[in-house]
This record gives sequence, structure tokens and C-alpha cells, in this order.
Amino acid sequence: MADTEFDLSRRSFIDRVLKASAAVGMASAAPWAGAIAAEPGRERIRLGVIGTGDRGRALIQNILKTKNCTIAAICDDYQPYLDKARALLPAGTPTYSDHRAMLDAKGLDAVVIATPLNLHARHAFDSFDAGLHVWCEKAMARTTGDCTKMVERSRASGRILQIGHQRLFNPTYLNALARAKAGEIGTITQIRASWHRNRDWRRAVPPGSGLERKLNWRLYRESSAGLMTELCTHQIQVGNWFMDALPTRVMGSGSICFWKDGREVYDHVALIYEYPGGRKFIYTSLLNNARYGCEEQIQGHKGTIEPELGRIFKEVPRVPALRQLGTDVQKNRVRTIPIGGATWFPELPITTPGDSLGWSEYDETMLQFEAFGEAVKTGVPVPGLLRQAYHASIASLLGEQAMDERRAIDWPSSLVMSA
Repeated sequence: MADTEFDLSRRSFIDRVLKASAAVGMASAAPWAGAIAAEPGRERIRLGVIGTGDRGRALIQNILKTKNCTIAAICDDYQPYLDKARALLPAGTPTYSDHRAMLDAKGLDAVVIATPLNLHARHAFDSFDAGLHVWCEKAMARTTGDCTKMVERSRASGRILQIGHQRLFNPTYLNALARAKAGEIGTITQIRASWHRNRDWRRAVPPGSGLERKLNWRLYRESSAGLMTELCTHQIQVGNWFMDALPTRVMGSGSICFWKDGREVYDHVALIYEYPGGRKFIYTSLLNNARYGCEEQIQGHKGTIEPELGRIFKEVPRVPALRQLGTDVQKNRVRTIPIGGATWFPELPITTPGDSLGWSEYDETMLQFEAFGEAVKTGVPVPGLLRQAYHASIASLLGEQAMDERRAIDWPSSLVMSA
């Protein structure tokens, strides 16, 4: 699909993605695509939010845009975060400093968990025990054991567990997957992914408060795997999705090589995930250089897809250099083309802008909450989501283990979730 075939209306965009998807049999790869096309009913499900820090408040703002969800209560044991969240909501919205008190107060259909990673499992278990459905931020949990228990407790309770991998609802990513499934970039053999930032991740802590490990939980091993669980888990999910498989093993190197400020988690990671058939997902993430930002480069023998940038690039046939230059000029590929001397070879990186994958004006986080709302109302989980999330979390934790132990780690068969 070209730019002109997309408009920016949600319905039209998603309908086109689904139409394309049906044509290439993508239903098995993105079965949740139908959920975001469902017309939400008028009845709104009542959500209680546990955790109102920066991410929790961002989620609240997206939930408020949905057509089928409302915020019925909020909870945080850090008063400044609770006050900021209260300002986003109608006066009189109940607030709690203890999540158990919020659950005991009743009046909820489901909870949203946006707490530090090591608390996800406990908060999810308490919510299931209260008879509530759960939407939980990624990654699922701090350990592979807790990830598995969250799935088991969800099934045993008959309550829905949905994890926050919003790219699964991003229309641009869905279009990218449809085009990959249609064979436009050929056989995918490698995905290069990166998430590079240039900031320390450290939050200000009130002097003498003793809140360092509470507010900067992403920097400490007891509560986070750092870059692996906070960033990589998003992109390894994309890797599994496009590879349509799980890695067989992972190897990598991690270090604290720039922010030597007492943190315990790596500020620089580099990993290789091997997939069946010799395919690879190559991943780097660091916190002291943002030049290459966040991107996945999905590489096949006919082309490359870069979904974060919303672009698709076809492989350029080998042609005489001057003919290639003429073609680029005719197609108004106006970016700087290196020319002259010995530096101009066809093997240089392609600098043309490629074709658009289309954009949506609607945030994928909002769309995933609308899908969660439909799932809660019907009692039927959005198909495939939990399996994708479980495997992404397991992959990120196996990557951490590989770096810690300085060896390749095989994916245990016991950590494969059935469909």
C-alpha cells in the first residue's frame, strides 16, 4: 500500500490493514488486529490504576481518550505521584495509598499495574484473587518463575492478563507485518534493533528521604534488569513477531561503562539472539549516545522494513553507478548522494527515503486499552497477546542471564508457552 491509499482516520486505516492482512493470511501472526477494529460499546469498564508515576500517568492520559474505559480509582504509596495523577482526573475520583484497600473497596472491573517490575507479580496475584482482570506494564515480572506464575494464575482464576506491548496495536507495525507476510521484502534472515539514549535514567530524589532505590528502581538489580526489561523486551517481541519463531539461544555482553554512579544494571548491552535456520536478531542498547535512537531494521533478500520510521526499502538492483544516479534523480530521491572519486560504490548504505508504511493519528497505547476493554466486557482475551508478551519477557531475562554468566544460553523448552 502506498501513501495515498491511507488516510488518517482510525477506522479507515485499520480496515485497510485488515484487508491487506486477510489477503496474505496474517491472521495467525496478528490475530488481535480484529480487536482494534471492533466498535467499542457505550458501556465503559472501570479501571483502578496501581502506580501513578511517570508511566502510570501516561497510561491514565491514554485511557481517558478511549471510548470504552474509565478510571474509577487510583493508588500509589508515594504521595507526590498520587497528587499529580489526581490532577488529571475528575474531582472525587477515589485515591488510595495501599492497593489492597483499593481492591477491597470493590467497584472495579479490572486493574492497571504500572509499578516497579519486581512488584508486578504480587499486584497481579492480589488482583486475580479479588476477581479482577489485569492489564500490566511490560515486562511481565523480574524473574522467569514469576512470569510463568502470572500466566498460571490468570488461567486458574479465569481472568484476563494483558501485557503492555503497544506495538502489537500500532497500525504502522501491522501494515509492516502485512507487507512482510506478503513477501515484499523476501526471506527475513536478520533483524538489527537498537534503542540508544543519551541520558542517565536517574530521577531526582528528595535529600535525606531514603527513597533512592524506590524512585530509581530501574537502576537496581532487585527491581529491574535495566535496559533488557525496560526497553529490549519491546523490540525482542517485534523480532519474534516478524521471525514467526522463538530464539533457540542467546549470547551477549553487558557492562556499566559510562554512568558509573552506583547503579547496578548495565548501561550498555549487545546481544545476538539465534533463530531456527541461522537467522539472527542483533540488539544493542546504550545510555550515552542517541544518534541512532530506537529502530528495528527487518532485513530480507528483497528489501528492508524500518517500522519505527514507517519506511520500507526495496533492494536496489545492481546497475551501473551512473544509471543508478539517474534513476534516483528521476524519482526525486533528493538526499545527499556521495559521488566522485573512490568513495561512490553501490555497496555504500542506501540513503534514499524509501516508501511510507502509513501513519495513524491514534496512539497505539490508547488502541490497546480499547482492545483490553472489549476483552474485559466479553470475558475473552485478545488472542495471541499473552503468548507474545510472555516470550518477550523470557527472552529479555535470558539475555540478562547470558551477559551475567558470559556464555550462550539455550532457550529451555519449559519456558515455551503453548498457543
